[in-house]
Amino acid sequence: MDQSLLIQFAVSSLMVVLCVLVHGLGLFGLNHAMRTEAAVERLQHIAPLSPRGGLFTLGVVIAMLALHGIEIWLFALVYVAIGAIPQLEPALYFSTISYSTVGYNDLHIAEEWRLLGAFESVLGIFLLGWSTAFFFRMIGRIDPH
Repeated sequence: MDQSLLIQFAVSSLMVVLCVLVHGLGLFGLNHAMRTEAAVERLQHIAPLSPRGGLFTLGVVIAMLALHGIEIWLFALVYVAIGAIPQLEPALYFSTISYSTVGYNDLHIAEEWRLLGAFESVLGIFLLGWSTAFFFRMIGRIDPH
């Protein structure tokens, strides 16, 4: 096996572990904030279609988008640091389209680092799915009565 491939795989694996930790800790923190006695009491008295219900939903969405943003930025910074993409703006663009699985093309990234972009796409699918499940769980905490 080519040494370059092993390095790509190692960096990719490290990024997967780092982003899963960031995401897991972020969702854990958000979940913990929603489980305090005061938060549970407030959530039981929110009508889902009320302005407070809308603000609660918006807050959860923004918190989760912030987590995804951190992960996208982490990949972008790694792309620049390893020389896979020389400038931050194209690195951030490539990271965003890879993470979101839009996957426009891989012409932005050096050929010897394409596997890292593929790993980011697979990770993005997983983390977006995890967030979706978490979101529905959080929204389910609003009293539907």
